[in-house]
Amino acid sequence: MVSLRELCSGLPLDPLPPNRRRSSRVSHAPIRTPKLTPQEEKVAVRNSLRYFPPDVHGILAPEFAAELREFGHIYMYRFCPQSDLRAHPIDEYPSKSKAAAAIMHMIMNNLDPQVAQFPHELVTYGGNGQVFSNWAQFWITMQYLSEMGEDQTLVMCSGHPQGLFPSAPSAPRMVITNGMMVPNYSSREDYEKMFAMGVTMYGQMTAGSYCYIGPQGIVHGTVLTVLNAGRRYLGESGLGGRVLVTSGLGGMSGAQAKAATITGCVGVIAEVDEAALQKRLQQGWLMQLTDSLDQCIAQIREARRTKMALSLGYHGNVVDLWERLVQESERSGELLVDLGSDQTSCHNPYNGGYYPVGLTFEAANQMMHTDTKRFRTLVQESLRRQVAAINKLSERGMFFWDYGNAFLLEAKRAGAAVEKDEGGGMEFKYPSYVQHIMGDIFSLGFGPFRWVCTSADPSDLAETDAIATSVLEKIMSEEDASGAVKQQYADNIHWIRQAAHHKLVVGSQARILYSDQRGRTAIAVAINQAIAAGRVKAPVVISRDHHDVSGTDSPFRETSNIYDGSAFCADMAIQNFVGDSFRGATWVALHNGGGVGWGEAINGGFGLVLDGSAEAEERAKMMLGWDVSNGVTRRCWSGSDKAYETICRTMSENRGLRVTLPHRVEDEGILDRALQGPRERPLPTEGL
Repeated sequence: MVSLRELCSGLPLDPLPPNRRRSSRVSHAPIRTPKLTPQEEKVAVRNSLRYFPPDVHGILAPEFAAELREFGHIYMYRFCPQSDLRAHPIDEYPSKSKAAAAIMHMIMNNLDPQVAQFPHELVTYGGNGQVFSNWAQFWITMQYLSEMGEDQTLVMCSGHPQGLFPSAPSAPRMVITNGMMVPNYSSREDYEKMFAMGVTMYGQMTAGSYCYIGPQGIVHGTVLTVLNAGRRYLGESGLGGRVLVTSGLGGMSGAQAKAATITGCVGVIAEVDEAALQKRLQQGWLMQLTDSLDQCIAQIREARRTKMALSLGYHGNVVDLWERLVQESERSGELLVDLGSDQTSCHNPYNGGYYPVGLTFEAANQMMHTDTKRFRTLVQESLRRQVAAINKLSERGMFFWDYGNAFLLEAKRAGAAVEKDEGGGMEFKYPSYVQHIMGDIFSLGFGPFRWVCTSADPSDLAETDAIATSVLEKIMSEEDASGAVKQQYADNIHWIRQAAHHKLVVGSQARILYSDQRGRTAIAVAINQAIAAGRVKAPVVISRDHHDVSGTDSPFRETSNIYDGSAFCADMAIQNFVGDSFRGATWVALHNGGGVGWGEAINGGFGLVLDGSAEAEERAKMMLGWDVSNGVTRRCWSGSDKAYETICRTMSENRGLRVTLPHRVEDEGILDRALQGPRERPLPTEGL
């Protein structure tokens, strides 16, 4: 077993570790099909050998070539550490800098086999959300972090550790970019080739920024989504006896099972991978499991009758489930589903993110790389069938939303009937969850704030839970705000009180809740003071999901409720990345992609280490203010009334904040009259 000190000592070269190839003890990423030319294959192998001295090239070159041809990427399995990859207490990492040790803690959590979806391929979640592109990058990064001083910054380019560069103590200790492309070369096909050649990487959101905290984050987001969907679509706060049908129980989608029981609804989740189902069953997140549609329908009816909270895993294809629900509705007139969504990794539909109906899991995994054309056809047929069934149930009264996984986008590309009438080809008949549910929450300044206790001690997490609860209760008692703001505080106070009971920690001792600028800042300050007083034993990393108020520009998800024409613009996310970097972040990250897929979004995030110092408190105040107000301001300018109210209230509380507010066009007829008549008008005569 390799020790932490050895992990931080650089690439193991003398002797080389044995070539163990793929292990059968863990799940593995689907085989990729980059379709490289012979010259591109040569470039890929040459690029991989750059990390190693020439005296081992003769051993490694044929090995890397074999990996490339067999798996579609060079992961360097020989260098996968035989070590306890998990979030160790911060004091155990050999380092000169607490900030660097905190980053190592976060990296190790992202690669923990209990956390990561495909740990040996360095994939944390989402099917292809990489921490690094290969294992050489991991070893070199850990060595740099162990040697880093407080006057250096480690630059990470799509997994590649470019090096330590001199910088100011106030600068970030790490700057990460993943998948940054010249825009005309950002297609999915370009990505497959360039990833195979080792020159770019898909970091998803918090995979490539080292801020993933296991499924807890998406559990909380899904709980809020389902609760607010019930309020909006059903007019109900309680969901007893209401049925939610969806699919996916993998890295992030596994949260759906737990969210169903927390909200009290009947959650039926289809999944084709038996290993994923068994994992959620063993966790206690799934209550029951069946591979029978007859039993599935019977369980739905019974749970509806008794109003019993239930998370039922269906081992089978979700298309079969949707079509059976249509048959039951047509046969009996009974609508057995109230709410519907989908959490397959549809951003990556042809490489393991979506499995077509009619094929076994094993047959699909084989076909996706042996007959890619046929597999693509079957995926598209399956998407069309799924949408057809959803459309029929929606006509009967079911409410469906897109969960930001590119389901509707890929269904549209497959020719499914998902476009909205008179939507100009850019709007769908079903809303994204941001448009109808989370968008208003973002406009209020609320989003997924999180923290990680680097002591790895559950008692520190319990202390920070108590701190956060106290802070939010105090704010809520003083807050002179709208009912919508108070509802968000109430939901999150309830969440944090119940968090320990629901046993949501997987990996690092972390917590998430939704809060606004005031709440985030107050929690950070209170935790920092608790560290200074010794009530919390070690530094705490504060962060957030990239899926937040300001973190992501994504026209089919985070910015799907922006209607001024700027939904496809990425200024907000890039400004956020830059602004966080000089306002106090310990590290910052900017990514191409995110949950909706490569080329479909720009997103960024940060980590900030609270160490109990006065400087850390000032950093948190400065950076968190910008990190929220940037996005609220953009949403205000685009026309959101809630964002307008939020940023005006924030300006009244902060004399240094001044933003440009929009003037509304009160009479829409002015526009119609201005645009009447011929489109081309004669230019004024010269001299007039």
